[in-house]
Amino acid sequence: MALIVQKYGGTSVADLDRIRAVRDRVVRYVGDGHRVVVVLSAMSGETDRLLHMANSLTELPSPREVDLLLSSGERITVALLAIALGAVDCPAQALTGRQAGIYTDTAHTKARIARIDTARLEAVLGQGKVAVVAGFQGIVEEDGDSRVSTLGRGGSDTTAVALAAALKADVCEIYTDVDGVYTTDPRVEPKARKIARISYDETMELANMGAKVLQVRSVELAKKYGVPVHVRSSFSQEEGTWVVEGDKSMEEVVVSGIAYNRKEAKVTVRGIPDRPGIAAQIFGAIASANIMVDVIVQNVGAGGHANLTFTVEEADLARARQVMEGLRKEMQIATIEVNPDIAKVSIIGLGMQTHTGIASRMFETLYREGINILMISTSEIRVSCVIDRDQTEKAVRALHAVFGLEEPPIEGR
Repeated sequence: MALIVQKYGGTSVADLDRIRAVRDRVVRYVGDGHRVVVVLSAMSGETDRLLHMANSLTELPSPREVDLLLSSGERITVALLAIALGAVDCPAQALTGRQAGIYTDTAHTKARIARIDTARLEAVLGQGKVAVVAGFQGIVEEDGDSRVSTLGRGGSDTTAVALAAALKADVCEIYTDVDGVYTTDPRVEPKARKIARISYDETMELANMGAKVLQVRSVELAKKYGVPVHVRSSFSQEEGTWVVEGDKSMEEVVVSGIAYNRKEAKVTVRGIPDRPGIAAQIFGAIASANIMVDVIVQNVGAGGHANLTFTVEEADLARARQVMEGLRKEMQIATIEVNPDIAKVSIIGLGMQTHTGIASRMFETLYREGINILMISTSEIRVSCVIDRDQTEKAVRALHAVFGLEEPPIEGR
């Protein structure tokens, strides 16, 4: 008898018929003798709907109140699934993040899980019930105050993997509207193919660079605690993609996938003093506003001044600009420019650690396609280029072809 954590995304619980389909799958697992913890997202589009209402009232709504608002979506789906399971004599109990013992840090809207008290969950499982847990949310306690927190986009993945690690589950199954991890987005490149096995490190890079299958923090947790993750379709019984520790066979593949992210924006600060500590001052202020920075380029200007360019998530652009405007007078900034029309395209693969010339092939390919590279960043297993947003699909298709990702995979991949 295995302990299995299952996570179902928004499309998997988009309406009552799909909730019934989830119920039927859970009932089959219980019938096979497994103990099951189910983690649910809000219904598809619900989080966006709630966020739109908040943003209609003010451009910068209070993150604390936004968390309380957004947490309602998952509470609805867990209650409905628990009701559906109970209606077919499968005992179940719905739990909010607070009730499931999920404690986070204080970073509202982007909180990180600090610890999990599994006592309540273990009691529910001990009673022979299915534990149905609201994903994406937890609780933060500070100075005697107790507040709802949320984990950011895709946070239900992190909830599921964290619970699997805390409960020492045998596997964490991530159910979504695709049947696994693909070499790139099949909506952009129809020749993309499903990968049978992929390493934690490659999956982290794919997720961090814009692939939507898993949230990057969920993969970090899976790697840290050795949780096997099985990415599957909630609309089929077929095997999906197993996310596991890397091995020699994976290193034989130079590039495993192409990721892209259209939801990025660029901030350029011109005419800042060219002296030690300026970058620390700027990015310290950005970090204090809980804004994640990705690619950074600094150019030396003239007359003792420099220019600094960095990218942030498009959703953070207004706050990033606000932070920089707050520093304008103090730092004697000449101009602040923003560009919301950029994208980032990345090639990822374990084999890049042992093969040369990969970056140059990427740059040459983009050049042949007439695509200008605005910024570049790299890691041991990744090369990323910032480009104009309207060139994204052309770049992805060209790179997918040049690295042979449509070809039959090496056995086991």
